[in-house]
Amino acid sequence: MNANYKLYLNQVLKYSLLTPEQERELSYRVQFGDEKAKNELITRNLRLVVNIARRYCDSNTNLMDLVQEGNIGLMTAAQKYHYSYNTRFSTYAYAWIAQSIFRYIQTKSQLIPIPVRKDEIIHKIETARLELFNKFSRDPTDEELAEYTGINLDLIIKSKKYVFFISSMDREIDTDSGLTLGEMMADDKANPEEDVFNNCKRTIVNDLVKSLQKNERLVIQNRYCLVSPNHKTLRQIGAMLGISAETVRQTEKRAIKKMRIAVNSNAELYM
Repeated sequence: MNANYKLYLNQVLKYSLLTPEQERELSYRVQFGDEKAKNELITRNLRLVVNIARRYCDSNTNLMDLVQEGNIGLMTAAQKYHYSYNTRFSTYAYAWIAQSIFRYIQTKSQLIPIPVRKDEIIHKIETARLELFNKFSRDPTDEELAEYTGINLDLIIKSKKYVFFISSMDREIDTDSGLTLGEMMADDKANPEEDVFNNCKRTIVNDLVKSLQKNERLVIQNRYCLVSPNHKTLRQIGAMLGISAETVRQTEKRAIKKMRIAVNSNAELYM
């Protein structure tokens, strides 16, 4: 075991894990700019980064480099996490941490730099590999992958040399919920914050939005895709309502503040 890693791990293990109540309390304070609360939320979850980094580490990567990159993802999660989310912070942060580490492996490795086109092909192949594994309960053959994806067999075989990290995508990462690595892998096209928002109870969101004034309601509905799958910009909403983009921004800010107050006043209904 690397000496630096051992010292770091010993330090990290000194910090106890947070309870759900402590997570909500710290997140609440973070929303009001409490840096001390954000630092505590980060510090108490450093062991999560180590755990994830170890899963990605192989002979071509330095574990402490992965930990440092994972910590960047953890800091992002601590800033974006909201106490009203119906999920534990560790579950929310997992995607941000894994995404930071995986991108580092893809972009920083000097052994086999991956062109963008090949990166897209690999992503398609590995997604297909997971889907076929779930279908057959075994790893698919190269021929099955080629038939399933429509990608040339030679390209399927050659793509293997570009794969830095291989892990069973059905490995459980949360024994309480049964979440697997495949379910929690970050997608470059997805935003973990948006995923959490989209998975919140629709009835709660609708009730909060209905309590707003007409223009506030229309702004929130169009900014957060509550009435249409297409996200609208401040300028587009302004044109629709006959007001400036800056007025739309102020309206959105005011509406969010109102909903936050409503949640705080009825915390037992939303936690």
